[in-house]
Amino acid sequence: MPQVYAYACEDERSIFHRTTIELREPADNEIYFEIKYAGICHSDIHTARGEWGPATYPLVPGHELVGVVAKVGSAVTRFQVGDKVGVGCMFASCKECEYCRAGEEQFCNNPHAYFTYGRDAQGNPTTGGYAQGFTVREDFACRIPDSIPFETSAPLLCAGITTYSPLKRWGAGPGKKVALLGMGGLGHMGVQIAAAMGAEVHVISHSRSKEADGLRLGASYYHASSEEGTLEALASTFDIILCTVSASDLDYTAYIRALKPYGVFVDVGLPEEPASISLSALVGGNKILAGSNIGGIAETQEMLDFCAEHGIHPVVEMISGEDITEAYNKVTASQVRYRYVIDTETFND
Repeated sequence: MPQVYAYACEDERSIFHRTTIELREPADNEIYFEIKYAGICHSDIHTARGEWGPATYPLVPGHELVGVVAKVGSAVTRFQVGDKVGVGCMFASCKECEYCRAGEEQFCNNPHAYFTYGRDAQGNPTTGGYAQGFTVREDFACRIPDSIPFETSAPLLCAGITTYSPLKRWGAGPGKKVALLGMGGLGHMGVQIAAAMGAEVHVISHSRSKEADGLRLGASYYHASSEEGTLEALASTFDIILCTVSASDLDYTAYIRALKPYGVFVDVGLPEEPASISLSALVGGNKILAGSNIGGIAETQEMLDFCAEHGIHPVVEMISGEDITEAYNKVTASQVRYRYVIDTETFND
């Protein structure tokens, strides 16, 4: 069995240290790949710090991982040694329920959730992307197109699909006005994707500190919500608002009012506390309040191919394994532009 370096935390303090983990050899339908880069998602931080419930420690997080295939099982047909691949939030599903058969594996109704790190179907602890290797069924690996810079590709496996899926579902495209609420790791991806789909893109962020970035990445307009009268001036403007922030105290009603009749407010943020809205703001314009949760494997590959075709990739800051603990603190303080990516080669130092 391969033994590789990984970075783990031992408790909710999320202080990371280098360790060695043992990975299983690939079964007939599995591949083993050497992880080259892993993104840090805010979800990793919530999980590591026990903010979404008890975690299994020691914990090796990471659900944005890309690497190069090193071994393939005897029945593998989609990949060969040397291929560039990636894995996102799921490493398996039952493949038998109605959702799996429809290509919506993220909604698998099997009692066990097959998240990339946590526990497997037998209840055994699993490790994620903050490591130098990963074994996965071939049908849960995505091919990373050569035209996407490899070192920037990992965040696409979460941030990319999280924004692509709802924008596609709700019809972002020519003639549509789309607002990205929040200009962070998710928002900066949504701006690029919505613009490539042909929509008129607006960014709504608290301040103007990221205005130049928003316009450079494809937005036509930038609005600072902290400036007096901003939201009132945007009433009945947008066909789609994609909310990428996790704030229960957000004035959701004001944003609902910024929708045109029949417009949709799609939330991908996960506030820890309940939020409130005025239902009359929805009813008055036949507006829609929706949520979105990543995407299936086929749609994730579709997103990667779309990004390759349109020259889209995350804006990242590369870090070493020793930087992970500090990076967690900087992410929670909104001090990253726009996604931290761990170079696993640094684990050898």
